Amino acid sequence: MAHHRRAVYALAALSAATFCYVTTEVLPIGLLTLIAPDLGRSRSEAGLLVTGYAVVVMIVALPLTRVTRRVPRRPLLAGALGVFAAATAVSAFATSYEVLLAARLLAATTNGVFWAVVFPVAISMFPANIRGRIVARLSIGSALGPVLGVPVGTWLGGQAGWRAAFVAMAVLGFVTCIAVALLLPRVTPQESAGDVGPMPDRHRFVVLLVATILAVTGAMGAFTYMTVFLLDVSGFAAASLGVLLFVQGSFGVVGTWAVGRVLDRFPLGVVLGLLGLITAAMLGLYGLGTSKALTIPLLAVAGMSFSSLIAGIQHRIMQVAPSTTDMASAGLSVAFNVGLAAGSLIGAGLLATAGIRVIPLFGGLLTAAAFALLACHEMSRRRRRGDEAARIDAQLPPVGHRAAHA
Repeated sequence: MAHHRRAVYALAALSAATFCYVTTEVLPIGLLTLIAPDLGRSRSEAGLLVTGYAVVVMIVALPLTRVTRRVPRRPLLAGALGVFAAATAVSAFATSYEVLLAARLLAATTNGVFWAVVFPVAISMFPANIRGRIVARLSIGSALGPVLGVPVGTWLGGQAGWRAAFVAMAVLGFVTCIAVALLLPRVTPQESAGDVGPMPDRHRFVVLLVATILAVTGAMGAFTYMTVFLLDVSGFAAASLGVLLFVQGSFGVVGTWAVGRVLDRFPLGVVLGLLGLITAAMLGLYGLGTSKALTIPLLAVAGMSFSSLIAGIQHRIMQVAPSTTDMASAGLSVAFNVGLAAGSLIGAGLLATAGIRVIPLFGGLLTAAAFALLACHEMSRRRRRGDEAARIDAQLPPVGHRAAHA
C-alpha cells in the first residue's frame, strides 16, 4: 500500500514536470509584445525563442537519449529538471537577447531527454494492465500547460513584467525537481525502458511516426492561428478570446482524463477515433466557422480530441517500439516538434497567401491523411495475415487424412 501511494505521488510530481516543460516552451508566445521592446528586438526575432527551442529538441533528443541510456532514471530526471529550472531562472534575469536565447536553448537540450524517459519511468511504477491509464494521467499535466500555464504566465507578465513569468516557472521547476528526487523510486534504465515494446513492430512504429507528423502539422497549423480565425471568420470580440481558448483547453484536459479509462482496451481504436474527431472538427470549422453558435462546440471537440490524441499516440508508440521504449519516446518527441514547427510555418504561409479561412481546411486534410495512413496500414496487415493463414491451411492435408496417417 505504501509503495502504491508513493508511486501515485511520484506520478503527480512527474505530471507537474510535464506542465512546467510545456508551459515554458510556448510561454514566449504570450509575452512577445513585452519581450521584444524590452530587449530591443523585433517580434519575429522574439518568436525565434520558441522556434529555436523546437529545433534544438529535434536535433538533440535522439543522441542525448542514447548517450544517457545507462544513467539511473531518478537522477537523470531530477538532473534534467534542475538544469531546466536553472536555465529558466537565467532567462528571467537575462540582460540581452543573446543571453535569453542561449538560456532557452540550454533548457531545450533537457527537453528531449525528459520526454524520452518520463513515460517509460511512469508506467514502470504500475501494473502493465493499466499502462494506458497511467500515460493519460501523466499527460494531464501537459494538457494543462496551454489552458492554465500560458494564460496565467501571460497575465503575470502583463501585471509584473515578462521576467516575473519566467521567475514563477523557474521556482515551480525547482520545486518539481526536488519532489521528483524525493518521491521517484529507484528505477534502472532496464526497468524503465525494457528491451522492446510488448508488441514490437518496426513498420507500425514508422507509420505511426509519419501519422504523428501529419496530424501535429495539421492541428498546430490551425491552433497557432485560431485566435485570428475566431476574430476574422467567426466574428467574436477580442474580449471573448480568453474564454474561447479556455473552452478549447479545458475540454482537452477532460478528454485526456476520459481517454485513460479506455486506452488499455482499445489502443489503436482510440487513436483512430480521435483522428476522426479532430478531422471532423477542423472541416466543420472550415465549413461552419462563420456561425458563432457552431464554432464553440467545434472548438471544444478540436481541443478535446487533439490533447487526447497525444496521450493515445504516446501509449501506442511504447506498445510497438521496435527498440527500447525510451528511444521510441525520443523519436516521438522529434516527430511532434517537426509537426509543431512545420504547422506554424505552413500556417503562416497560408495566412499570408490564401487567408485565414483555409487554415482549418488544411488542418483537417492533414489529420484525415494521418487517419487514412494508419487505417490502411492496419487493414493491409490484416489482409496479409489472412492470406498467409489461408496458404498454410491449403498446404495441410485434410483432418481425416492426417488422423489416418497418425
